[in-house]
Amino acid sequence: LKRTTMQNKRYLIEHRVLPFFGDLPLNEITPAHVRKWQSQLLADKVAPTYAKTINNQLSAIFNYACKYYGLGINPARLAGSVGKKDAQEMSFWTVEQFNQFIPHVKKLPARTGLSVLFWTGLRIGELLALCPEDIDLEARTLTVRRNFQSVEGEEVITDPKTQRGRRVIPLPEKLCDEIRAYENALYDPQPDDRLFPFTKHYFRRAMLKGCAEADMDPIRLHDLRHSHAALLIHLGTPILLVKERLGHEDIQTTLRTYGHLYPTTSDEAVKKMDDLMR
Repeated sequence: LKRTTMQNKRYLIEHRVLPFFGDLPLNEITPAHVRKWQSQLLADKVAPTYAKTINNQLSAIFNYACKYYGLGINPARLAGSVGKKDAQEMSFWTVEQFNQFIPHVKKLPARTGLSVLFWTGLRIGELLALCPEDIDLEARTLTVRRNFQSVEGEEVITDPKTQRGRRVIPLPEKLCDEIRAYENALYDPQPDDRLFPFTKHYFRRAMLKGCAEADMDPIRLHDLRHSHAALLIHLGTPILLVKERLGHEDIQTTLRTYGHLYPTTSDEAVKKMDDLMR
């Protein structure tokens, strides 16, 4: 597991599982215990998707005990699940909304980075790991090779989130011009220097400030990725190409996340068949 995954799992178990179950022998925990714990999660207003993640981790612990230590039943499975698999409906901006927002981001690094997120669909960690050598302005391509994360205060460069995360993304010409202007403003950047030596919080603050000045409701940084996917779909891009550009591991992930943005596909297909039969 990646260090960030281990950090998240350790936090989840130490802060959400052990405070309730830590003093109970594993083979004495009942479905009633699990239901009471689930109720406590909901009372603590844990986000539904996070509650499901925590519940799945607890169930995995019991499954391990059943498989290797002779535990008779998995009480978490008998208790049933809690929370939701999918998050609330995503937010995204149109091109018009993004163009209304971006002039209000005054700092060049923030403005350039947010533009790259919107027009490429990069994850924020992929943006933060970019180096000058990853961008070919002549060929107008951006190559995703790495991911940047902060683990317990330490800056860590890892592989992309998925195997398919390694990808080459064609860039719009105007975005290349913006990146070129940004690179020209840097002092002697080296090919393997981080192009955006900042943090996620830097871009989040810039986004909130820009939204306030533009009198717009803020969206999350990750919603810029959703915005890019929505734009691709609006332009009629096949779902397989959306998957490749976003670096999803499989097509099911893309369909599960963005399939609802293709509401007219079936109707259009039937209309085309009607036209052919005339």
